[in-house]
Amino acid sequence: MVEMQMSECSIEEREQLKLERLQSTLNRAYKNVPFHRNRFLERELSPQDIISLKDIEKLPFMDRGHLATHYPYGLFAVPLRDIVRIHTAPGTGDSPSISGYTKADLLIWKKLVARSLEAAGVTEMDIIQIHLPPGLANWGRDYKDGGETVGASVIPNSPLSLSKTLMVLRDYKTSTLVTTLAFAQQLMEHMFEQEHNPNELNLKRIILVGEPVARDVAKDIEDRLHVDVWLNYGLSEIPGPAIAHESENHCGLRINDDHILPEIIDPNTGRPVLPGEKGELVLTTLSARAFPLIRFRTGDMAHFLTETCSCCSHFTKMVWHRKRADNYIIISGIKVSLDQVKIDLKKALNIPSPDCEMEKICQGGIEILKISLVVDNQLFSDEIKDLERLMYRTEEILSERVGVPIKIRLMQKRP
Repeated sequence: MVEMQMSECSIEEREQLKLERLQSTLNRAYKNVPFHRNRFLERELSPQDIISLKDIEKLPFMDRGHLATHYPYGLFAVPLRDIVRIHTAPGTGDSPSISGYTKADLLIWKKLVARSLEAAGVTEMDIIQIHLPPGLANWGRDYKDGGETVGASVIPNSPLSLSKTLMVLRDYKTSTLVTTLAFAQQLMEHMFEQEHNPNELNLKRIILVGEPVARDVAKDIEDRLHVDVWLNYGLSEIPGPAIAHESENHCGLRINDDHILPEIIDPNTGRPVLPGEKGELVLTTLSARAFPLIRFRTGDMAHFLTETCSCCSHFTKMVWHRKRADNYIIISGIKVSLDQVKIDLKKALNIPSPDCEMEKICQGGIEILKISLVVDNQLFSDEIKDLERLMYRTEEILSERVGVPIKIRLMQKRP
């Protein structure tokens, strides 16, 4: 088994290991990253002042804005010669967000992804097929590495059509599909429309990533496709897709807290909530050498599970909620900043204040961001074709920057 030895430790030993890893992370960040060092000094703190896990509350938060401000390498804690992989995500400003990995980081992350796959029942006898949108391409590589670490056969992420993806599922005898909720539902509807019986497939499980999924929605997929559905939680920023995963009896998401320290805070006050209360999830890396993040505000709403369950896991468990603490929307598993989309829209149209509304819709089985844009004096043109060309070009620009399909619909000025 790939599972690390935390389960064999006592509670005291596990907490001590986390504290030692936290202190090591803080020392490395303080020594090598001016951003972190200055934030310690602003609060008249040093890493030596953190003598318990609770002391992390003394430190300030990070958010996605800090990643953009210190683009590209301002948050790296090791020399570039030690970086073996660099990931990018759309980010919240003009620059993408960036994260880096050392060889040791990648080895740990492979084991964590493998841990999540094993929790879903994947073994070396399985064939894993990965189908993720371009905005989650980095996760596709992570799941490939994790699957190979388990010893399973892996069909890597590739941009196949829906019908060819189904053909591969059937002909290659795929047993595990890693994908988003949107694609799983699209695949399911396509199969029933084309009268493909689920019994034609060898599919045993679907691992859903990118967004929270209600158990009744998962149950519908399970019943119709004759599979087990498992949920994984991850971030584009740190360090990838398997920060947490469902346990054997679907009693919440187990956080890999031996490598990532979780907190739940009140998003308005920044103070910790009471055990079991809902709030914003905050994460601190404990073993990431290249790119340590300290008290990173995810924007995801969650609550910790305080009651015990039959799986007897020692990891912290949480429930992931659909409502967010920030102005983001999740489209096909990709977090999209609506504030940033409006900024990009303003630049693309070269107008000071576009009057628009944004929402997620499903079109042809694909989730897209729909922008309803008011045609006013800023946009008005006597030539309809000129306006159509401008909208088409703007859709292309925004889709490329955001990483999801975008459709602009023009509408009359509101009364």
